[in-house]
Amino acid sequence: MNKKEIIWREILYQSIEKKIEQFTQKELAQKFSVSLSTIFHALKAPRQLKIIEVTSRNFRIKNKEKLLYLWSTYRNLKKDIVYQTRVENLPSSKIEALMPPQIIYGLYAAYNQHFSDQPADYDKIYIYAFEKEVKKIKKRFPKKKGYPNLIVLKADDFLPSYGKITTWGQTFADLWNAEEWYAQDFLEALKSKINN
Repeated sequence: MNKKEIIWREILYQSIEKKIEQFTQKELAQKFSVSLSTIFHALKAPRQLKIIEVTSRNFRIKNKEKLLYLWSTYRNLKKDIVYQTRVENLPSSKIEALMPPQIIYGLYAAYNQHFSDQPADYDKIYIYAFEKEVKKIKKRFPKKKGYPNLIVLKADDFLPSYGKITTWGQTFADLWNAEEWYAQDFLEALKSKINN
């Protein structure tokens, strides 16, 4: 995930989950240890699309749904895959339970842990992990041929600050890019949560 996406994730997290809609570029630059020009660049497309409104002191998100769609179309989930394998004879819940404690759940598992109403059964586990955890996962779940049902994605340095589950915005963007037939069911369910 690049710096632009990290900034978008934070704006969506604050807007959707914390109900904060006003930001300063300086605060974001300090939080993520990036330059103001990086923040300015990340806000260029949202500004052009009238997703945000910029004043001399701050900016305000006007349309979080549009920002979700912007990020979703920009997101490249496959680029972040660092390991995938086939785990046989175990249900999704058991595979999830066997993960190292430092991983972060994404997509279906993230939705499942955020909310109590699972819109469909799922047979693929997506998790985010750092290199140290990837080594542990490879040991626990060696590479096997066949339909991969355990997908490990590269975690960025700021992802753990949101907890053990991806944010609603990141879960949405990732689900948008997932190929499984049931992704649409999860996406629609999550969209209704975000809009309430």
